[in-house]
Amino acid sequence: MSPAPVRVLTGITTSGTPHLGNYVGAIRPAVAASRAADVESFYFLADLHSLIKAQDPARTQRSTLEIAAAWLACGLDPSQVWFYRQSDVPEITELTWYLTCVAGKGILNRAHAYKAAVDRNRADGEDDDAGVSAGLFMYPVLMAADILIFNADRVPVGRDQVQHIEMARDFGQRFNHVYGREWFTLPEAAIEEHVATLPGLDGRKMSKSYGNTIPMFVPPAELKKLVFSIVTDSRAPGEAKQTEGSALFQLYQAFATPDESAAFARAFADGIGWGDAKQRLFDLVEREIAPLRERYLALVARPGDIEDTLRDGAHRLRERYATPLLSQLREAVGLRNLSAVQLGAMEVEAGADKPPLAAFKQYREGDGRFYFKLVEGERVLLQSHGFDAPRDAGQAIAALRRGDTALADAPVTAGEGVTPAMVQAALDALAAVDAEKAAARAGQA
Repeated sequence: MSPAPVRVLTGITTSGTPHLGNYVGAIRPAVAASRAADVESFYFLADLHSLIKAQDPARTQRSTLEIAAAWLACGLDPSQVWFYRQSDVPEITELTWYLTCVAGKGILNRAHAYKAAVDRNRADGEDDDAGVSAGLFMYPVLMAADILIFNADRVPVGRDQVQHIEMARDFGQRFNHVYGREWFTLPEAAIEEHVATLPGLDGRKMSKSYGNTIPMFVPPAELKKLVFSIVTDSRAPGEAKQTEGSALFQLYQAFATPDESAAFARAFADGIGWGDAKQRLFDLVEREIAPLRERYLALVARPGDIEDTLRDGAHRLRERYATPLLSQLREAVGLRNLSAVQLGAMEVEAGADKPPLAAFKQYREGDGRFYFKLVEGERVLLQSHGFDAPRDAGQAIAALRRGDTALADAPVTAGEGVTPAMVQAALDALAAVDAEKAAARAGQA
Protein backbone atom coordinates (compact mmCIF):
# COMPACT_ATOMS: atom_id res chain seq x y z
CA MET A 1 0.00 0.00 0.00
CA SER A 2 1.50 3.32 -1.05
CA PRO A 3 1.92 5.98 1.67
CA ALA A 4 -0.58 8.83 1.86
CA PRO A 5 0.54 11.91 -0.06
CA VAL A 6 2.06 14.75 1.92
CA ARG A 7 -0.38 17.63 2.36
CA VAL A 8 1.19 20.98 1.48
CA LEU A 9 -0.81 24.17 2.01
CA THR A 10 0.00 27.56 0.46
CA GLY A 11 -1.77 30.82 1.23
CA ILE A 12 -1.95 33.44 -1.53
CA THR A 13 -2.16 37.11 -0.54
CA THR A 14 -5.01 38.89 -2.33
CA SER A 15 -3.75 42.45 -2.31
CA GLY A 16 -2.49 44.51 -5.20
CA THR A 17 -1.75 43.59 -8.80
CA PRO A 18 0.66 40.66 -9.41
CA HIS A 19 4.11 41.74 -10.58
CA LEU A 20 7.22 39.99 -11.88
CA GLY A 21 8.61 39.63 -8.36
CA ASN A 22 5.49 37.68 -7.32
CA TYR A 23 5.80 35.52 -10.42
CA VAL A 24 9.47 34.59 -10.04
CA GLY A 25 9.49 34.34 -6.25
CA ALA A 26 6.16 32.61 -5.59
CA ILE A 27 3.86 31.74 -8.49
CA ARG A 28 6.29 30.02 -10.87
CA PRO A 29 7.97 27.75 -8.26
CA ALA A 30 4.67 26.95 -6.53
CA VAL A 31 2.98 25.93 -9.77
CA ALA A 32 5.95 23.68 -10.57
CA ALA A 33 5.74 22.11 -7.08
CA SER A 34 1.99 21.49 -7.49
CA ARG A 35 2.72 18.88 -10.15
CA ALA A 36 4.56 16.50 -7.78
CA ALA A 37 2.87 13.10 -7.70
CA ASP A 38 3.42 12.44 -3.97
CA VAL A 39 1.88 15.71 -2.77
CA GLU A 40 -1.71 16.79 -2.12
CA SER A 41 -1.59 20.54 -2.69
CA PHE A 42 -3.89 23.17 -1.20
CA TYR A 43 -3.79 26.73 -2.59
CA PHE A 44 -6.13 29.32 -1.14
CA LEU A 45 -6.80 32.99 -1.71
CA ALA A 46 -6.43 34.59 1.73
CA ASP A 47 -9.17 37.17 1.29
CA LEU A 48 -10.20 37.19 4.96
CA HIS A 49 -6.62 38.00 5.94
CA SER A 50 -6.55 40.86 3.44
CA LEU A 51 -9.32 42.69 5.34
CA ILE A 52 -6.88 43.48 8.15
CA LYS A 53 -5.21 46.06 5.91
CA ALA A 54 -7.36 46.55 2.81
CA GLN A 55 -10.78 48.04 3.53
CA ASP A 56 -11.74 49.24 0.06
CA PRO A 57 -14.41 46.70 -1.03
CA ALA A 58 -14.04 47.31 -4.77
CA ARG A 59 -10.27 46.99 -4.56
CA THR A 60 -10.54 43.78 -2.53
CA GLN A 61 -12.87 42.29 -5.15
CA ARG A 62 -10.69 43.38 -8.08
CA SER A 63 -7.48 42.18 -6.47
CA THR A 64 -8.97 38.76 -5.70
CA LEU A 65 -9.99 38.40 -9.35
CA GLU A 66 -6.56 39.46 -10.63
CA ILE A 67 -4.62 37.19 -8.27
CA ALA A 68 -6.84 34.18 -9.03
CA ALA A 69 -6.54 34.78 -12.78
CA ALA A 70 -2.76 35.18 -12.50
CA TRP A 71 -2.29 31.79 -10.83
CA LEU A 72 -4.61 30.05 -13.28
CA ALA A 73 -2.91 31.72 -16.25
CA CYS A 74 0.48 30.57 -14.97
CA GLY A 75 -0.59 26.93 -15.01
CA LEU A 76 -2.21 26.08 -11.67
CA ASP A 77 -4.63 23.25 -12.50
CA PRO A 78 -7.78 23.17 -10.30
CA SER A 79 -8.43 19.58 -11.39
CA GLN A 80 -5.11 18.48 -9.87
CA VAL A 81 -4.92 20.67 -6.75
CA TRP A 82 -7.34 22.18 -4.25
CA PHE A 83 -7.80 25.83 -5.32
CA TYR A 84 -10.29 27.82 -3.28
CA ARG A 85 -11.11 31.14 -1.65
CA GLN A 86 -10.73 31.28 2.11
CA SER A 87 -14.07 33.01 2.68
CA ASP A 88 -15.91 30.23 0.80
CA VAL A 89 -15.05 27.74 3.58
CA PRO A 90 -17.04 28.96 6.63
CA GLU A 91 -15.69 26.07 8.68
CA ILE A 92 -12.38 27.96 8.79
CA THR A 93 -13.93 30.82 10.75
CA GLU A 94 -15.77 28.41 13.04
CA LEU A 95 -12.52 26.60 13.79
CA THR A 96 -10.86 29.96 14.40
CA TRP A 97 -13.21 30.48 17.35
CA TYR A 98 -12.54 27.02 18.79
CA LEU A 99 -8.81 27.69 18.60
CA THR A 100 -9.28 31.18 20.06
CA CYS A 101 -10.75 29.53 23.15
CA VAL A 102 -7.55 27.52 23.78
CA ALA A 103 -4.96 29.98 22.45
CA GLY A 104 -2.84 31.68 25.08
CA LYS A 105 -2.97 35.49 24.97
CA GLY A 106 0.65 35.56 26.10
CA ILE A 107 1.67 33.77 22.92
CA LEU A 108 -0.32 36.21 20.78
CA ASN A 109 1.34 39.11 22.60
CA ARG A 110 4.65 37.88 21.21
CA ALA A 111 3.55 37.73 17.55
CA HIS A 112 5.98 39.69 15.38
CA ALA A 113 3.39 41.91 13.67
CA TYR A 114 1.70 42.84 16.94
CA LYS A 115 5.00 43.49 18.72
CA ALA A 116 6.17 45.68 15.83
CA ALA A 117 2.97 47.75 16.09
CA VAL A 118 3.41 48.11 19.86
CA ASP A 119 7.06 49.12 19.43
CA ARG A 120 6.07 51.80 16.89
CA ASN A 121 3.43 53.16 19.25
CA ARG A 122 5.89 53.32 22.12
CA ALA A 123 8.45 55.09 19.96
CA ASP A 124 5.76 57.64 19.07
CA GLY A 125 4.68 58.05 22.68
CA GLU A 126 1.29 56.46 22.02
CA ASP A 127 -0.68 53.86 23.94
CA ASP A 128 0.61 50.34 23.19
CA ASP A 129 -2.54 49.36 21.33
CA ALA A 130 -3.26 52.61 19.51
CA GLY A 131 -4.49 51.82 16.01
CA VAL A 132 -4.12 48.06 16.55
CA SER A 133 -7.20 46.11 15.45
CA ALA A 134 -8.29 42.83 16.98
CA GLY A 135 -7.86 41.42 13.45
CA LEU A 136 -4.14 42.15 13.52
CA PHE A 137 -3.84 40.66 17.01
CA MET A 138 -5.81 37.50 16.12
CA TYR A 139 -4.22 37.00 12.68
CA PRO A 140 -2.14 34.01 13.90
CA VAL A 141 -5.27 32.16 15.07
CA LEU A 142 -6.98 32.52 11.70
CA MET A 143 -3.79 31.36 10.02
CA ALA A 144 -3.68 28.35 12.34
CA ALA A 145 -7.27 27.49 11.37
CA ASP A 146 -6.32 27.72 7.67
CA ILE A 147 -3.67 25.08 8.27
CA LEU A 148 -5.22 22.80 10.86
CA ILE A 149 -8.62 22.40 9.21
CA PHE A 150 -7.02 20.32 6.46
CA ASN A 151 -4.35 18.75 8.70
CA ALA A 152 -1.59 20.07 6.47
CA ASP A 153 1.79 18.40 6.94
CA ARG A 154 3.90 21.21 5.51
CA VAL A 155 3.46 24.92 4.95
CA PRO A 156 6.01 26.67 2.70
CA VAL A 157 6.99 29.96 4.36
CA GLY A 158 9.83 32.42 4.57
CA ARG A 159 11.73 32.75 7.82
CA ASP A 160 9.57 35.70 8.91
CA GLN A 161 6.51 33.39 8.95
CA VAL A 162 8.00 30.48 10.92
CA GLN A 163 6.62 31.90 14.16
CA HIS A 164 3.07 31.58 12.81
CA ILE A 165 3.60 27.89 12.09
CA GLU A 166 4.93 27.39 15.63
CA MET A 167 1.78 29.09 16.92
CA ALA A 168 -0.41 26.82 14.79
CA ARG A 169 1.38 23.84 16.31
CA ASP A 170 0.85 25.21 19.81
CA PHE A 171 -2.86 25.90 19.32
CA GLY A 172 -3.41 22.50 17.70
CA GLN A 173 -1.53 20.76 20.49
CA ARG A 174 -3.53 22.58 23.16
CA PHE A 175 -6.81 21.63 21.50
CA ASN A 176 -5.65 18.01 21.22
CA HIS A 177 -4.81 17.99 24.91
CA VAL A 178 -7.96 19.72 26.16
CA TYR A 179 -10.25 17.48 24.14
CA GLY A 180 -8.31 14.28 24.66
CA ARG A 181 -7.45 13.14 21.16
CA GLU A 182 -5.09 13.86 18.28
CA TRP A 183 -7.59 15.90 16.32
CA PHE A 184 -4.95 17.86 14.48
CA THR A 185 -1.72 17.04 12.73
CA LEU A 186 0.96 19.44 13.94
CA PRO A 187 2.33 21.13 10.80
CA GLU A 188 5.96 21.68 9.89
CA ALA A 189 7.31 24.86 8.34
CA ALA A 190 8.92 24.23 4.95
CA ILE A 191 11.36 27.13 5.02
CA GLU A 192 11.98 28.58 1.59
CA GLU A 193 15.69 29.39 1.85
CA HIS A 194 16.26 30.10 -1.81
CA VAL A 195 13.24 32.18 -2.79
CA ALA A 196 14.19 34.35 -5.73
CA THR A 197 13.99 38.05 -4.89
CA LEU A 198 13.84 40.36 -7.88
CA PRO A 199 15.08 43.94 -7.85
CA GLY A 200 12.63 46.63 -8.88
CA LEU A 201 12.98 49.58 -11.21
CA ASP A 202 15.15 51.46 -8.69
CA GLY A 203 17.37 48.53 -7.73
CA ARG A 204 15.68 47.88 -4.38
CA LYS A 205 13.60 44.76 -3.78
CA MET A 206 10.57 44.78 -6.09
CA SER A 207 7.71 45.71 -3.81
CA LYS A 208 4.37 47.49 -4.03
CA SER A 209 5.35 49.49 -0.94
CA TYR A 210 8.32 50.96 -2.85
CA GLY A 211 6.29 51.68 -5.97
CA ASN A 212 9.01 50.06 -8.11
CA THR A 213 7.20 47.04 -9.53
CA ILE A 214 6.79 45.74 -13.05
CA PRO A 215 3.20 44.41 -13.28
CA MET A 216 2.99 41.01 -14.93
CA PHE A 217 0.32 41.56 -17.50
CA VAL A 218 0.70 45.11 -18.77
CA PRO A 219 0.62 45.50 -22.59
CA PRO A 220 3.94 44.93 -24.40
CA ALA A 221 4.49 48.64 -25.05
CA GLU A 222 4.08 49.47 -21.36
CA LEU A 223 6.27 46.53 -20.33
CA LYS A 224 8.99 47.83 -22.66
CA LYS A 225 8.66 51.32 -21.24
CA LEU A 226 9.05 49.99 -17.69
CA VAL A 227 12.06 47.83 -18.60
CA PHE A 228 13.74 50.82 -20.24
CA SER A 229 13.20 52.85 -17.05
CA ILE A 230 15.28 50.47 -14.90
CA VAL A 231 18.02 52.45 -13.17
CA THR A 232 21.56 51.80 -14.51
CA ASP A 233 24.90 53.56 -14.07
CA SER A 234 26.54 56.07 -16.42
CA ARG A 235 28.94 53.71 -18.20
CA ALA A 236 28.91 54.32 -21.91
CA PRO A 237 28.70 51.73 -24.71
CA GLY A 238 32.06 50.03 -25.06
CA GLU A 239 32.86 50.26 -21.33
CA ALA A 240 32.85 46.97 -19.42
CA LYS A 241 29.94 46.70 -17.01
CA GLN A 242 29.58 44.80 -13.73
CA THR A 243 26.97 42.07 -13.44
CA GLU A 244 27.25 42.02 -9.66
CA GLY A 245 24.72 44.40 -8.15
CA SER A 246 23.12 45.08 -11.52
CA ALA A 247 19.32 45.03 -11.31
CA LEU A 248 19.19 44.62 -15.07
CA PHE A 249 21.36 41.51 -15.00
CA GLN A 250 19.49 39.98 -12.03
CA LEU A 251 16.17 40.42 -13.82
CA TYR A 252 17.59 38.86 -16.98
CA GLN A 253 18.98 35.91 -15.01
CA ALA A 254 15.55 35.19 -13.51
CA PHE A 255 14.11 34.47 -16.96
CA ALA A 256 17.13 33.12 -18.83
CA THR A 257 18.64 29.68 -19.29
CA PRO A 258 22.17 29.21 -17.88
CA ASP A 259 23.62 29.56 -21.41
CA GLU A 260 21.68 32.78 -22.00
CA SER A 261 22.86 34.20 -18.67
CA ALA A 262 26.46 33.35 -19.50
CA ALA A 263 26.16 35.06 -22.90
CA PHE A 264 24.62 38.14 -21.28
CA ALA A 265 27.46 38.28 -18.75
CA ARG A 266 29.98 38.21 -21.62
CA ALA A 267 28.07 41.05 -23.29
CA PHE A 268 28.40 43.06 -20.07
CA ALA A 269 32.14 42.44 -20.04
CA ASP A 270 32.36 43.47 -23.70
CA GLY A 271 30.67 46.82 -22.99
CA ILE A 272 27.11 46.33 -24.28
CA GLY A 273 25.17 49.60 -24.30
CA TRP A 274 22.41 49.93 -21.74
CA GLY A 275 19.79 50.43 -24.44
CA ASP A 276 20.76 47.17 -26.13
CA ALA A 277 20.88 45.38 -22.76
CA LYS A 278 17.39 46.58 -21.86
CA GLN A 279 16.06 45.51 -25.26
CA ARG A 280 17.45 42.02 -24.66
CA LEU A 281 15.79 41.93 -21.23
CA PHE A 282 12.47 43.05 -22.68
CA ASP A 283 12.62 40.41 -25.43
CA LEU A 284 13.39 37.70 -22.89
CA VAL A 285 10.65 38.64 -20.43
CA GLU A 286 8.11 39.13 -23.20
CA ARG A 287 8.94 35.66 -24.55
CA GLU A 288 7.83 34.06 -21.28
CA ILE A 289 5.06 36.44 -20.26
CA ALA A 290 3.27 36.83 -23.62
CA PRO A 291 1.44 33.46 -23.57
CA LEU A 292 0.61 33.94 -19.89
CA ARG A 293 -0.76 37.42 -20.63
CA GLU A 294 -2.97 36.00 -23.36
CA ARG A 295 -4.44 33.43 -20.98
CA TYR A 296 -4.80 36.01 -18.21
CA LEU A 297 -6.72 38.45 -20.38
CA ALA A 298 -9.04 35.67 -21.51
CA LEU A 299 -9.66 34.68 -17.88
CA VAL A 300 -10.39 38.17 -16.52
CA ALA A 301 -12.75 38.72 -19.43
CA ARG A 302 -14.85 35.86 -17.96
CA PRO A 303 -14.91 36.61 -14.22
CA GLY A 304 -17.91 34.32 -13.79
CA ASP A 305 -15.79 31.35 -14.83
CA ILE A 306 -13.20 32.18 -12.17
CA GLU A 307 -15.97 32.54 -9.60
CA ASP A 308 -17.32 29.12 -10.58
CA THR A 309 -13.84 27.58 -10.32
CA LEU A 310 -13.27 28.93 -6.82
CA ARG A 311 -16.73 28.01 -5.57
CA ASP A 312 -16.44 24.51 -7.02
CA GLY A 313 -13.06 24.02 -5.32
CA ALA A 314 -14.45 25.16 -1.98
CA HIS A 315 -17.60 23.03 -2.34
CA ARG A 316 -15.65 19.85 -3.04
CA LEU A 317 -13.14 20.60 -0.31
CA ARG A 318 -15.82 21.27 2.29
CA GLU A 319 -17.64 18.10 1.36
CA ARG A 320 -14.53 15.95 1.59
CA TYR A 321 -12.68 17.46 4.56
CA ALA A 322 -13.99 20.57 6.29
CA THR A 323 -17.64 19.70 6.99
CA PRO A 324 -16.96 16.17 8.38
CA LEU A 325 -14.14 17.46 10.60
CA LEU A 326 -16.19 20.33 12.03
CA SER A 327 -19.03 17.93 12.76
CA GLN A 328 -16.62 15.87 14.85
CA LEU A 329 -15.15 18.94 16.54
CA ARG A 330 -18.59 20.24 17.55
CA GLU A 331 -19.19 16.90 19.22
CA ALA A 332 -15.76 17.03 20.85
CA VAL A 333 -16.25 20.48 22.40
CA GLY A 334 -19.81 19.71 23.58
CA LEU A 335 -21.90 21.53 20.98
CA ARG A 336 -24.11 18.47 20.71
CA ASN A 337 -27.63 17.33 19.98
CA LEU A 338 -29.56 17.95 23.22
CA SER A 339 -32.01 15.13 22.54
CA ALA A 340 -29.23 12.67 23.43
CA VAL A 341 -28.87 14.03 26.99
CA GLN A 342 -29.99 11.65 29.77
CA LEU A 343 -31.31 14.03 32.41
CA GLY A 344 -31.47 11.43 35.17
CA ALA A 345 -27.83 10.56 34.73
CA MET A 346 -26.97 14.27 34.80
CA GLU A 347 -28.74 14.75 38.14
CA VAL A 348 -26.95 11.81 39.72
CA GLU A 349 -23.63 13.05 38.41
CA ALA A 350 -24.24 16.56 39.69
CA GLY A 351 -25.06 15.27 43.18
CA ALA A 352 -22.25 12.78 43.45
CA ASP A 353 -19.14 13.64 45.44
CA LYS A 354 -16.53 12.43 43.01
CA PRO A 355 -12.80 13.07 43.18
CA PRO A 356 -11.41 15.17 40.32
CA LEU A 357 -10.72 13.21 37.18
CA ALA A 358 -7.04 12.97 36.31
CA ALA A 359 -5.84 14.79 33.20
CA PHE A 360 -2.80 14.69 30.94
CA LYS A 361 -1.12 18.04 30.33
CA GLN A 362 1.34 18.33 27.44
CA TYR A 363 3.81 21.20 27.17
CA ARG A 364 7.19 22.34 25.87
CA GLU A 365 10.10 23.30 28.10
CA GLY A 366 12.87 25.83 27.58
CA ASP A 367 15.22 23.04 26.46
CA GLY A 368 13.09 22.69 23.32
CA ARG A 369 11.84 19.20 24.26
CA PHE A 370 8.24 18.12 24.81
CA TYR A 371 6.85 16.72 28.09
CA PHE A 372 3.60 15.67 29.68
CA LYS A 373 2.34 15.02 33.17
CA LEU A 374 -0.67 13.27 34.62
CA VAL A 375 -2.30 15.43 37.28
CA GLU A 376 -5.21 14.92 39.64
CA GLY A 377 -6.25 18.33 40.86
CA GLU A 378 -3.01 19.93 42.06
CA ARG A 379 -1.22 16.62 42.54
CA VAL A 380 1.25 15.33 39.95
CA LEU A 381 0.81 11.58 39.51
CA LEU A 382 3.25 11.08 36.62
CA GLN A 383 5.97 13.20 35.05
CA SER A 384 7.25 12.18 31.63
CA HIS A 385 10.75 12.18 30.27
CA GLY A 386 11.55 14.58 27.41
CA PHE A 387 10.52 13.86 23.80
CA ASP A 388 12.03 15.30 20.63
CA ALA A 389 8.64 15.85 18.96
CA PRO A 390 5.13 16.61 20.29
CA ARG A 391 3.74 13.71 18.28
CA ASP A 392 5.94 11.29 20.28
CA ALA A 393 4.64 12.71 23.56
CA GLY A 394 1.06 12.44 22.28
CA GLN A 395 1.56 8.83 21.26
CA ALA A 396 2.95 7.98 24.72
CA ILE A 397 -0.10 9.57 26.34
CA ALA A 398 -2.45 7.64 24.05
CA ALA A 399 -0.67 4.36 24.85
CA LEU A 400 -1.07 4.98 28.60
CA ARG A 401 -4.75 5.88 28.24
CA ARG A 402 -5.44 2.72 26.24
CA GLY A 403 -3.41 0.52 28.58
CA ASP A 404 -1.06 -0.49 25.76
CA THR A 405 2.01 0.39 27.85
CA ALA A 406 2.67 -0.98 31.31
CA LEU A 407 3.54 1.67 33.88
CA ALA A 408 6.90 0.01 34.55
CA ASP A 409 7.80 0.34 30.85
CA ALA A 410 6.46 3.86 30.28
CA PRO A 411 8.89 6.81 29.92
CA VAL A 412 7.57 8.38 33.12
CA THR A 413 8.43 8.95 36.77
CA ALA A 414 5.85 8.77 39.55
CA GLY A 415 5.18 11.92 41.55
CA GLU A 416 6.29 12.26 45.15
CA GLY A 417 4.39 9.88 47.41
CA VAL A 418 2.44 8.38 44.47
CA THR A 419 2.07 4.60 44.27
CA PRO A 420 1.50 2.51 41.12
CA ALA A 421 -1.97 1.63 42.42
CA MET A 422 -2.92 5.31 42.64
CA VAL A 423 -1.78 5.91 39.09
CA GLN A 424 -3.57 2.83 37.81
CA ALA A 425 -6.79 3.90 39.50
CA ALA A 426 -6.58 7.29 37.77
CA LEU A 427 -5.91 5.67 34.39
CA ASP A 428 -8.80 3.23 34.91
CA ALA A 429 -11.14 6.17 35.61
CA LEU A 430 -10.01 7.87 32.40
CA ALA A 431 -10.53 4.63 30.46
CA ALA A 432 -14.05 4.32 31.87
CA VAL A 433 -14.90 7.86 30.72
CA ASP A 434 -13.44 7.15 27.27
CA ALA A 435 -15.57 4.01 27.03
CA GLU A 436 -18.73 5.92 28.01
CA LYS A 437 -18.06 8.53 25.36
CA ALA A 438 -17.45 5.87 22.72
CA ALA A 439 -20.69 4.12 23.63
CA ALA A 440 -22.63 7.40 23.51
CA ARG A 441 -21.26 8.19 20.05
CA ALA A 442 -22.11 4.69 18.84
CA GLY A 443 -25.67 5.13 20.10
CA GLN A 444 -26.04 8.39 18.18
CA ALA A 445 -24.66 6.98 14.93
